[in-house]
Amino acid sequence: MQFHHHGYVSGDPRIHEPAGTGIDRPDELPDEVDVLIVGTGPAGMIAGAQLSQFPGVVTRIVERRPGRLAIGQADGIQARSVETFQAFGFAERIIAEAYRITEMAFWKPDPADPTRIVRTARPIDDPTGVSEFPHLIVNQARVLDYFAEVMANSPSRIRPDYGYEFVRLEVGGGDHPVAVTLRRVAGPDEGVERVVHAKYVVGADGARSKVRESIGCHLAGDQANHAWGVMDVLAVTDFPDIRTKCSIQSEFGNILLIPREGGYLFRMYVDLGEVPPDDQGAVRSTTIEQIIAKANEILHPYTLDVRNVAWHSVYEVGHRLTDRFDDVLPEELGARTPRVFITGDACHTHSAKAGQGMNVSMQDGFNIGWKLGHVLDGRSPESLLATYSAERQVVAKDLIQFDKEWSTLMAMKPEEFASPSELEDFYVRTAEFPAGFMTQYAPSLIVGEPAHQELATGFPIGKRFKSATVERVCDGNPMHLGHHARADGRWRVYVFADAAHAGEPSAVADLAEWMSSSPESPLAATPAGADPDAWFDVKVVYQQDHTAVDLGAVPALFLPRVGPFELIDYEKVYATDPAHDIFAERGIDRGGAIVVVRPDQYVSAVLPLHATAELAAFFRPILRTP
Repeated sequence: MQFHHHGYVSGDPRIHEPAGTGIDRPDELPDEVDVLIVGTGPAGMIAGAQLSQFPGVVTRIVERRPGRLAIGQADGIQARSVETFQAFGFAERIIAEAYRITEMAFWKPDPADPTRIVRTARPIDDPTGVSEFPHLIVNQARVLDYFAEVMANSPSRIRPDYGYEFVRLEVGGGDHPVAVTLRRVAGPDEGVERVVHAKYVVGADGARSKVRESIGCHLAGDQANHAWGVMDVLAVTDFPDIRTKCSIQSEFGNILLIPREGGYLFRMYVDLGEVPPDDQGAVRSTTIEQIIAKANEILHPYTLDVRNVAWHSVYEVGHRLTDRFDDVLPEELGARTPRVFITGDACHTHSAKAGQGMNVSMQDGFNIGWKLGHVLDGRSPESLLATYSAERQVVAKDLIQFDKEWSTLMAMKPEEFASPSELEDFYVRTAEFPAGFMTQYAPSLIVGEPAHQELATGFPIGKRFKSATVERVCDGNPMHLGHHARADGRWRVYVFADAAHAGEPSAVADLAEWMSSSPESPLAATPAGADPDAWFDVKVVYQQDHTAVDLGAVPALFLPRVGPFELIDYEKVYATDPAHDIFAERGIDRGGAIVVVRPDQYVSAVLPLHATAELAAFFRPILRTP
């Protein structure tokens, strides 16, 4: 964490000072805004948290509820999401309060007595070390609390506007072309409607999204006709793995057991069986007593004495996806850019048993958040916004296909499997997908072609930047290179040096000179008067250890002067950790490489150190240059 560069800070450095930088935020919802976010679910809150880092952008979030969410339905936090929390500054705190999944136990009928269940396997959760971050379980409400804190502490001081129900929207003309009708649902003005005009709208209002309906999108897919009862409970039991994530298969049905944070609470997804086509929703009237009885039947010979029910529900598995994630119709593609976007459950729904809903929704919000920030902040052209639907719809489609396989396996009877270990084999084989690391964006305006991928094979273009340990030269501290990147809307340019030392003639020195002085350099787009790293965070990693790097000989590009006192930022110069050579671990060519990373942590380009023309060509259509 860096602070003091604008003057001495004696209080909490997470609270950006001075308050209200960039905008004078009124308490009441204004008539005109730049971005109106509808819904305070995971997608809406992370979009708001990202946009809060752009104080010149007027962002407001409306929510029908009268206040914060108290009990969240989602609870699975994949490692990719924890990486994202690191960028927003609260990974360590949420890890401390969450339940950590390290392995999963599989229980099946005892061959000697099929009426009883026995443990058959305990595979570890992350066998390949796909991330340095853990797989967590924590109440969705707490995730939203942390994002609310980020927004409240940001330069924009954003907080949700509760008690507003979305009614409809219309896209017209003018500077704020989206007219959104809202209705007050509480207080002395309950029932009163008003219109807010926005430049852009983000619909994060769930599976029954009215924003989706307003732009003519429909969820299409199937209903699996298989019902599950889910309950968060406090109970006394003799089941030995009650604090371990479990898949339990018995002759009487299946259970997915998820221990919750806090050491006592746990969640059970209890198999209620096939639902007749003419059920007409009757299964949803299944009582909590019936769910508990079914759980006891499945757990035999173990018993479950439920003492308290925090929450429960009954649902049928369904898989649905919209044909587009914005308001641009197929016949309008290329003719105009979108004004309305939908995220999360508003555009993709699936089962809860793979722990994907909240995680994929947050990546939707992260994706559209920085793009809207760049367009409205004057950094990028509106064409950037068309990449949102193109990128996220593919991810949602892959997710639904995966979830169909997983939820089908979870509902099968033991005798229906091709082999006794089919379920756990699938769990281990596909671990990288539910962890959130199989997303790979195709080449586009903001993702380059893999012509030079061989220079950094461990940073696949289109996939998230997989961090690795380096040494900070100024103080010798070992740290993860990716952990220094914050969700501040900046592009990252990582320069991995050739074998030359700092101060010697090298490709790194030539690149630094070009980036600092050439009108073709992407840094030339940085507004006059702003810090030199305001739009681009450029770092260098030398091949030597930190004792062999002379800070006095490092090019000035990597030691920018920031803030009103033009202080030197020493935290952009790194060296190789001898115990964890990043060049070897990430397949980086010893001749050096440039790795360009988007504001949402995905790798956009890998280039040779001398490829200044290619670097300029990549950024030229993305940037609005002076």
